[in-house]
Amino acid sequence: MGNYASCTLNKHSKATKVIYPNGEIHKLHQPVKAAELMMESPNTFLVNSKSLRIGGRFSALNADEDLEIASVYVMFPMERLNSVVATADLAALFLAAKSGANKIGNVRILPENPATPPRLSLDEIDELSSPEFKKMISMCRSKKPLLETIAEEPTRSR
Repeated sequence: MGNYASCTLNKHSKATKVIYPNGEIHKLHQPVKAAELMMESPNTFLVNSKSLRIGGRFSALNADEDLEIASVYVMFPMERLNSVVATADLAALFLAAKSGANKIGNVRILPENPATPPRLSLDEIDELSSPEFKKMISMCRSKKPLLETIAEEPTRSR
């Protein structure tokens, strides 16, 4: 009895994904160092997508770092290394992710004009238009607070 954690990897573990500057998405199923990917694509650096923040600077991975399993990494041209992350950088990332999702088939297509539910009108309810109900409403205290100016007396020194 108790908690048992297996020391083996899950059979259906997610792959590490790398998005190249041209928009290609590569899935890596084995541990890889950042240097190996940077050698395949010279003049680029690798960034973990979790660290990308608009207005922040790119935080490039060191060449000797191992890529985390089930994470998404993005490669950017070397001239962007010390610059600030812009919305255009993330837009390219989202376009690549969207094209990858379209290939997999995980996209749902919603109808253009979703059916709007009928709205309830208070005028249609007979009980609300009765004189008794109107009298009850008029007797209820308003929940809106009254904001009055507080008149303060001037302080006098002795």
